Amino acid sequence: MIELSIRDGRRKMVNYFSLAVLCALAFAAIAPLFFIFAYLLLRGWGGLSWSFFTEIPRPVGESGGGMANAITGSLVLMGLSSALGVPLGLACGMALSELKKTRTAKALRIAIDLLTSVPSIVIGLFAYALVVVPLKGYSAWAGGFALAIVMVPIVARSTEEILKLVPSAVHEAGLALGLPRWKVLMRLILPGVRTGITTGILLALARVSGETAPLLFTAFSNSFGFRGLSSPIASMPVQIYTYATSHDETWRQLAWTGALVLVFVVFLLNLVTRILTRRKI
Repeated sequence: MIELSIRDGRRKMVNYFSLAVLCALAFAAIAPLFFIFAYLLLRGWGGLSWSFFTEIPRPVGESGGGMANAITGSLVLMGLSSALGVPLGLACGMALSELKKTRTAKALRIAIDLLTSVPSIVIGLFAYALVVVPLKGYSAWAGGFALAIVMVPIVARSTEEILKLVPSAVHEAGLALGLPRWKVLMRLILPGVRTGITTGILLALARVSGETAPLLFTAFSNSFGFRGLSSPIASMPVQIYTYATSHDETWRQLAWTGALVLVFVVFLLNLVTRILTRRKI
């Protein structure tokens, strides 16, 4: 009995020690996130005001102003990239799921994997050569096209993984009723996995909302409001980069405030994604 109690005590000590180590490692992993949030709150909170969201930037040396042009531009770019990238990503994901082990699916999977690993600045150069040069100018179209390329592999792979979770009996039941394969997919499968697909789209939006490099070569920026899809357009990441490298104190404060707002938006998108993933597909 004494020996058993000693062994039990040792197991408890090892268990407590292992738990303490795991908690310490978990804290070390998430500590940088809290430090980033804390530092951004410290530096950017003072610049939060209604004018930050409603006013355009003012010239160097003048106080006040905001990032209304960049906020509007980011929303326009995210809308364009979603309109271009989400349908293509969904189509690729459905093709990977339905075609499975065919040569077409294998080639498509390799292409998507390669596209995932391509640096975003290279995608920006590709969009520059394909859209900016022929149109002879920076534009929202070029920026949306570049961000759409970034979105496609994320949406495609998340859609494929979600569709893999659907029982094969659902496919078989639809086909047994005489429905074409595309009707089974569009009317039976996709409505049941809309939560998972929405999660993948939100993840892709969270990714592209902070992209800077592709927009430097495509959408560029401007200091005014929205002037059409065929004109250069401001965005939060590019404007934060521009203001952060400025010698003007007002612009640097706007950069910190913009970074705080951008990180909060990305955090909110990821939070919504985590909430959706806790639900059934």
